[in-house]
Amino acid sequence: MVKSNNSFCRFAHLSPDIVNTLRDGQRYMRTWPLVPQLGYFFPEYRVIKATQLAKNLLPLLALVAGGGQLFFLGWTFLPQALATTLFFISLPVQGVLWLGWRSRHPLPVSLLGWGNELNAKLAGLGISARPLGVNASYMDIAVLLKTAFERLDRQFWEEL
Repeated sequence: MVKSNNSFCRFAHLSPDIVNTLRDGQRYMRTWPLVPQLGYFFPEYRVIKATQLAKNLLPLLALVAGGGQLFFLGWTFLPQALATTLFFISLPVQGVLWLGWRSRHPLPVSLLGWGNELNAKLAGLGISARPLGVNASYMDIAVLLKTAFERLDRQFWEEL
């Protein structure tokens, strides 16, 4: 068993794998290019947008829902108010966990071929990018897509 030096892990009794998955999800969310055209092919665009919205909106909604239950129904409904509050707060965490899981997931063969074609197009323009190997993950294609988004013109994205 791997010991974690992270005090948060010891406090919350979270396994280091969950914490690493959350970190990977945050990194994947920062890496994935938020191009609406990619939303037709990948669910990441929609999940990232929903998670970002949830991170900003749901803590307030959780307070309103939990506080409203306590205000209108009384302190006897404290367990239900806590459950409702925790549910709303957990939704953005679930989005980040899914993104972390997805970032580690291996690419299907069809996406691997498409990624290698994109890499060849970048190489043809003189832009260096790391080629996708057999064990490539969604994080690898996110890095490649981010490089392509930063370096290629708008016409490429409109052709998608």
